[in-house]
Amino acid sequence: MNQAIRRVSELALDETTVTALRAALKTTADEVVQAIIDEVPPYANALSGHMGGTIRRAVRTALGHYLDLASGNATGGNAGDAAYELGRGEVRDGRSMDALLSAYRVGARVAWRCLAAGAVPAGLPAAEVAKFAELTFAYIDELSAASAAGHADELAARGRAQERHLEHLARDLLAGASPDALLASAQRAGWQPPVSLTAVLLPAVQARPAYRVLDPSTLVLDDLPDATGVLLVPDADRVHLLRQLTDRAAVVGPARPWTRAAASYARALRARSLSCDIRDTEDHLPELVLSADADAFADLRARALAPLRTLPVATARRLEETLRAWLLHQGRRDEVAAALFVHPQTVRYRMAQLRELFPDLASPQRALELTLAVGLRAG
Repeated sequence: MNQAIRRVSELALDETTVTALRAALKTTADEVVQAIIDEVPPYANALSGHMGGTIRRAVRTALGHYLDLASGNATGGNAGDAAYELGRGEVRDGRSMDALLSAYRVGARVAWRCLAAGAVPAGLPAAEVAKFAELTFAYIDELSAASAAGHADELAARGRAQERHLEHLARDLLAGASPDALLASAQRAGWQPPVSLTAVLLPAVQARPAYRVLDPSTLVLDDLPDATGVLLVPDADRVHLLRQLTDRAAVVGPARPWTRAAASYARALRARSLSCDIRDTEDHLPELVLSADADAFADLRARALAPLRTLPVATARRLEETLRAWLLHQGRRDEVAAALFVHPQTVRYRMAQLRELFPDLASPQRALELTLAVGLRAG
């Protein structure tokens, strides 16, 4: 506002003119507010009642300050600060900068009409009228700029605050916080909970670029250990999501109720630990099941396949491969032979050996243990 103060002070209106203009301030403020109500739709219902009175007083204060400057009786005051706070308040009331600037344009036009109507009859010289108009609009422009700065700063502050709240919510979800805690976190973030969330793991540097093509309600973290990024995608169409991530090194977990997003995240992590080639965890459920408890799986294999350990390594490996194919193909010898690229008679010979090693091979319990034991090929 300093530039406006210097320029308006150049005007030096005489006391008679200033007195006449001050007498019209209330009427001027009323006309400004009414014109804004009539011409700027977002303010149609906002400036009635208490709010309307507040704005009228603010207009009178701003114009009174302007007249103080024009008469050489003020050094600056806080009109710019008030305009700045007005801009911040408009964000809190949900109005855009466009609406506020429109209100300023309307207000400037009406204020000048009213000021001119008082200044000319009060004897303001014609040579000064043009200068008076120029400086009036310059002063209101600077008030407008101060409000715009307040509006922008409030939006930026709110954006940063919401981003922090959203990040906190994402961390709570990954940590498996309680439903009550998650609901409170979602409310603080202004985030509408979906039915489900799907966790996506990908390199941290790819998290933000991938986020930009997904649902805007997607939650994103890109600062996890090991340079890992996580997206929590709401109510995802899985086929479409996988297509969107085609060019990303992504691992997509299962869809889970939003309060159980941690389960989707945990599965994606486990899948990534198994292989760097896994993209869709739903395509690898057997491997994920059998690797869920690595120690238990190792113990099961050791116990179930113990009879093979008495044989030479190469023989044991051939018989384990045959047993696996026999179990997967439900004993259909020709299919087993095709899978192993051997003659059916070879399959018959090997199965005879296996039945000697596993006398209870036909037992449902034994078949279950062996199916699980050979479900993943030995490393």
